[in-house]
Amino acid sequence: MQNENFVNGLLDFIKRSPTPFHAVRTMTEILEQSGFKRLNESDEWSVSINEPNQRYYITRNDSSIIAFELKQSLVENGLRMIGAHTDSPCLKVKPNPEIINNNYLQLGVEVYGGVLLNPWFDRDLSLAGRVSYLNEDGAIENQLIDLEKAIAVIPSLAIHLDRDANDKRTVNKQKHLPPVLMKLPEDNKADFKAMLLKIINAEQNNAVKVLDYELSFYDVQSPAVIGLHDDFIASARLDNLLSCYTGLMALIEDGGQQNTLLVCNDHEEVGSMSAAGAQGPFLKSVLDRLCGNDESSSRMIANSVMISADNAHGVHPNYADKHDGNHGPILNNGPVIKVNANQRYASNSETGALFKYLCELADVPVQSFVVRSDMACGSTIGPITASEIGVKTVDVGVPTFAMHSIRELAGRWDAFYLYRVFKQFIN
Repeated sequence: MQNENFVNGLLDFIKRSPTPFHAVRTMTEILEQSGFKRLNESDEWSVSINEPNQRYYITRNDSSIIAFELKQSLVENGLRMIGAHTDSPCLKVKPNPEIINNNYLQLGVEVYGGVLLNPWFDRDLSLAGRVSYLNEDGAIENQLIDLEKAIAVIPSLAIHLDRDANDKRTVNKQKHLPPVLMKLPEDNKADFKAMLLKIINAEQNNAVKVLDYELSFYDVQSPAVIGLHDDFIASARLDNLLSCYTGLMALIEDGGQQNTLLVCNDHEEVGSMSAAGAQGPFLKSVLDRLCGNDESSSRMIANSVMISADNAHGVHPNYADKHDGNHGPILNNGPVIKVNANQRYASNSETGALFKYLCELADVPVQSFVVRSDMACGSTIGPITASEIGVKTVDVGVPTFAMHSIRELAGRWDAFYLYRVFKQFIN
């Protein structure tokens, strides 16, 4: 695949994936087009490496996904695994969200993850996610919705009313973040669930009552290639849909003889401690079912290795002193190996050496990131997965500006570089 085709595919994937639910749905569509078969966790599995085209995928909570291809003995040869996460920091709608203030309808929101809040102001926002409803037969069904059009905005307070905004601006998450949706007539009342019911029935026409939902706001501005020489990708949710798409493309184009697996977990941005998160049992459950017993599973893990892919902090030219001077990743200079002495990243000398060698074989530049010794370090699904199942792991990522903003920036070549290394890894 050429860089231009890869980047166009990435932009389309991000645009179609405003929430983890939509990301997983888009991934399942791509997987099925590539011959992968769906497995249900509640069914008995009959997976055999003695049959050709053993390509399968499983989802959990509609927001996490595991896809794998088996070609030879798992016990003897293990798995080449790639891990990423489907969720991104955002603003989620509260259960009883209606706020009517001066005849404006607003929705109460809860902050999900470590959101960089200021860039959310004055953006054209839409709404997407999963709605659970009661149908005419008395059964509960789920429906994904994406309103696509701009329906809301969080207006900034004018500088005339906050003269210190450029020096001391603070955001109160309860008071300042509810988006404005519309101006209500004096005698009108708002019922958000009734609005959702109308949206659902426009597609299904069998919904009786909306019972619950998981909905989040997102910026409707499309992803784009920008820069004087088209050097950069600007988009929401680059952290971490970029890694999800890169791993997915490497998996479906796999032409080698290795056993391969891609896992993309939800809830990484809030600690991964959920049934669908990396600290939950999803991956271990799948691996145990494939191996059959503890002895086989332990031998398989000993012969396996994982690349945990999650975006890294590129050195910002306006804030270069926020980086260790010897470990400041540059955009479009290749993927980054993330290292931390306190095991906030799972990389060690063995797995780091493997990734460097893979980059050498793929003719891809590689960089290293270590956080400043006087600053706190973030983490990924890498150390969580390594500690949960015991697999050798290296943490890597594409250098990024404005991580956790409503619009992030990455190098267009870095995404393609990472794809090439993934291809080398699984082939």
